[in-house]
Amino acid sequence: MSPGRSDERVREAVVDARVEGAIAMIVAFALLGANALVGRSEDWGFPGAPWWAWLLIAIPEALLLVALVVSAVGGVRPGAHRDVVVTLLGFLALASLTATALLIWGLATADFTAGQLLLNALVVYLTNVIVFGLLFWELDQGGPLQRVTLGRQVPDFQFPQDINPELAPRSWQPRLIDYLYVSLTNSLALSPTDTMPLSRTAKTLMAVESVVSNVLVVLVIARAVNVLNA
Repeated sequence: MSPGRSDERVREAVVDARVEGAIAMIVAFALLGANALVGRSEDWGFPGAPWWAWLLIAIPEALLLVALVVSAVGGVRPGAHRDVVVTLLGFLALASLTATALLIWGLATADFTAGQLLLNALVVYLTNVIVFGLLFWELDQGGPLQRVTLGRQVPDFQFPQDINPELAPRSWQPRLIDYLYVSLTNSLALSPTDTMPLSRTAKTLMAVESVVSNVLVVLVIARAVNVLNA
C-alpha cells in the first residue's frame, strides 16, 4: 500500500471512530436528558437532589460529544485529540459512577414509585454500559489510531477474531460496537464472555463495571420486590 493510501486509510478509520463515539454520546446524553425531563414532569427527585441533577451528570457527556464532533469535522490531530478524549472519559466515568451512587442512595432512603424505579435504573444501567464501552474502546492498545497504524500486536482485549483470524477479514479491527458489546455482556454476565481482558487496566475496568452492575441489579430487584408487595 502506498504512503498516501495508507494515510488516507488511517484518516478514514479515525474519523469513523470519532463519528461512532459521537453517536454513542448522543444516546447517553439523550438518556440522561429524558430522565431529567420525566423527573421534572412527574415531580420525581431524590432527597437533597433535584430533578436537574441528572443534567449536571450529563455535562461531561456533552463536552465529549462536542470534542468528538469538532475533531471529526476538522483536521485529524491524533495526539491532542486522544489526550482530550481520555481526560473527558475520566470525568465521564466519575459522572457515571456518581449517577449510580445517586440511584443507590435513593433506593436506600426514598420511596420510589415503580415507574421511577424502572426508568432511573434503566437509564443508569445503559449509561454505564456506554461509558465503560467507550473506556474499553479508547484504552485498548492506545486507542483507534494506534490499532490501525500498529495492528493488534499487544492488545488489552482478546477478541475471538484475534484467536481465530480465519473467521474475520484480513484487515479486521474492533470497532466501537465491539467494545459496547463487551461492556454489555460484562455487565450482564458479571464475568468475561467471548472477549478476554489481558492487561491489568482492562481487568480493573471490567471488575469495576461488574461490581457496579451487580450492586445496582441486586438493589433494584430487592426494591422492586418491596414495591410490588407493598
